[in-house]
Amino acid sequence: MLKPLFDISATLAPPVTLGVAPAGERRMIAITGGRVTGRIDGEIMPGGADWQILRPDGFADIDARYLIRTAQGALVEVWSRGLRHGSAEAMRKLAAGEPVDPSEYYFRTALRFETADRSLGWLTRTLAIGVGERQPQAVIIRVFEVL
Repeated sequence: MLKPLFDISATLAPPVTLGVAPAGERRMIAITGGRVTGRIDGEIMPGGADWQILRPDGFADIDARYLIRTAQGALVEVWSRGLRHGSAEAMRKLAAGEPVDPSEYYFRTALRFETADRSLGWLTRTLAIGVGERQPQAVIIRVFEVL
């Protein structure tokens, strides 16, 4: 069962391409800020990043790490591993930073959390699933706790 946890709206810098390696194009996308709303409210701190491999078949392997500062001042580390895939045209547009309707691609992540704040200890024992939407300069993720 899934229970809504929070929504993430993260702002992003333009991708930095490291080049095409044997597994595909490697990219780093800096996370510049954003908001978290729901069971936890707060801000996404600048300084995180999304490391990606864009495979030749259009499949994107996603590995993001960033920090949330809650409205109460607690810090929460987020580790998000996921994947994104769709038609060749949808993936080309996404890679180019063009808008694409989220129904045209699949974007899911598994999220884990770490915090020293005792009031959020439950979060460190929670596995969450995110349903993502890539926008030209942002990503929206609806996060659900796995019960």
